[in-house]
Amino acid sequence: MRVVVTGGAGFIGSHLTDRLLREGHEVAVVDDLSSGRREQVSDQARFYQLDVSSEWVTRVIARERPEVVFHLAAQIDVRHSVADPLHDAQVNVMGTVQLLRAVVGAGGARLVFVSSGGAVYGDTDEVPTPETHPLRPASPYGAAKVAGEAYLSAFAGSFGLETAVLRPGNVYGPRQDPHGEAGVIAIFTAALLAGKSPVINGDGLQTRDYVFVEDVADAAMRLLTGPLGEYNVGTGRATSVVELTEELSRAVAETRPGREASPLPAPVHGPAKEGEQRRSCLDCSLARSQLGWSAGVTLPEGLRRTVAFFAELEPGYL
Repeated sequence: MRVVVTGGAGFIGSHLTDRLLREGHEVAVVDDLSSGRREQVSDQARFYQLDVSSEWVTRVIARERPEVVFHLAAQIDVRHSVADPLHDAQVNVMGTVQLLRAVVGAGGARLVFVSSGGAVYGDTDEVPTPETHPLRPASPYGAAKVAGEAYLSAFAGSFGLETAVLRPGNVYGPRQDPHGEAGVIAIFTAALLAGKSPVINGDGLQTRDYVFVEDVADAAMRLLTGPLGEYNVGTGRATSVVELTEELSRAVAETRPGREASPLPAPVHGPAKEGEQRRSCLDCSLARSQLGWSAGVTLPEGLRRTVAFFAELEPGYL
């Protein structure tokens, strides 16, 4: 199939692009490289460096004539969305609308939108949280994702566009950016490998549903032809930041030569982040029943694979 992946130089997008290419699909990647890395895009994929909210995306879609578009290009930092909600909306709302217009103008394609399984729900009354739970975003980032989903629904109703939504939990794995504010596992891994103490916000009892990046790519692949809908993508298991740090420290310790190595630095606690969700865990039974999907990588195994990736990087990367 002919496929376009927006954000295909990024963390999740590059894994999805690799999977598509391995299975013989023809892939074009759109990414402005504001956070993605050009070296993460296979030479087998055509690459367009541009902002998805620009008019140029219309020309790319018209040229590529994709059968399926995976939309992952986004501003992903919740705290940045609070500091600069206009920029967040420009990328995450207007970029989505621009892409939808481009797809309609090119004659249509199935569009799969990667939303958020935490930010769109906010703190919920039901954990694990099903797709039927009311959407109560507590950040501009979450609000933009909800708006993106609403625009997909509107374009499906107005133009007959085939649309689907994935709502992943906290995605982690190789290639995640260890810098900035997003991606606690990558950030903590980089700190531990550098001999520094990871900083836990607040008491560390806040929980998340951590899902390995290759499992998310697998869920996306099933929407090439699978039934349309809105699907949570997670493990259904809530893990606190304290538990995560303990498991991650074990994974890092296993990579070090010799058991006589000095102990890893203990985590330290910083102030709690205002407005941070307390609990997030996803009910993924719909993806299991409709797509035949479930997470295949356990947290201990995923952490080992993530640590191994970062441990082999050039020192300057971290």
